[in-house]
Amino acid sequence: MRGSGCRWRKCTFCDYHLDFSVDKEANYALNSQALEKVTGCYGKLEVINSGSFCELDERTVEKICETCVKNDIGELHVEFHWLYRSQIPFYRACFAKKNVTLKVKMGVETFDAAYREKRLKKGIDTKEPMEIAAYADEICLLFGLGGQTKQSMQRDVLIGLRYFERVCINIMVENSTAVKPDKAVIQVFQEELYEVYADDPRVDILMENTDFGVGDRWERRGDKDGDYDAK
Repeated sequence: MRGSGCRWRKCTFCDYHLDFSVDKEANYALNSQALEKVTGCYGKLEVINSGSFCELDERTVEKICETCVKNDIGELHVEFHWLYRSQIPFYRACFAKKNVTLKVKMGVETFDAAYREKRLKKGIDTKEPMEIAAYADEICLLFGLGGQTKQSMQRDVLIGLRYFERVCINIMVENSTAVKPDKAVIQVFQEELYEVYADDPRVDILMENTDFGVGDRWERRGDKDGDYDAK
């Protein structure tokens, strides 16, 4: 999906907010095309946009709800920034009226609050995982950064699994920001932690940020079946 873009835009490691448009009609047209491909074969749907779910236009949100009902999708996974936490109950209630359970994912990156806020500028003003868990069902962690260790990364995963239903581990990749991947830290993760969590059904590991099949490495082939090829 494409929305109006991340309102926060202060995270030092992130440039995904560049994928946005203020043209609601164009966004809706684009998003509608994507939603027409949804089959509901899994009974679950994850909506991904470069920002928070509430930054999608109203017609797109309505279309998502209609798509869930039409395809017997009972569980919808979306992402919110901490900035919008007060709006989450409203969206949960709206989808619940249509018998759709909203599963909220939130980018925490690390539970080391000092590192998270001083270096990453994440904008989460609590040190307590339990407080974050009051709003989010799932969290994203970011590994492969300078200063991280096996112990700090493992601590983040264990806290995530204790308080949240799912943990998505993202490995830092090169982008246009000044924050760069630390190859030594990534190697530590690959050699000492990857196998520990690779088969855990509650953990997703993205060695590349396009491993879910979305992002700028993917483009439409243009054939009838709607498959995608990596660039």
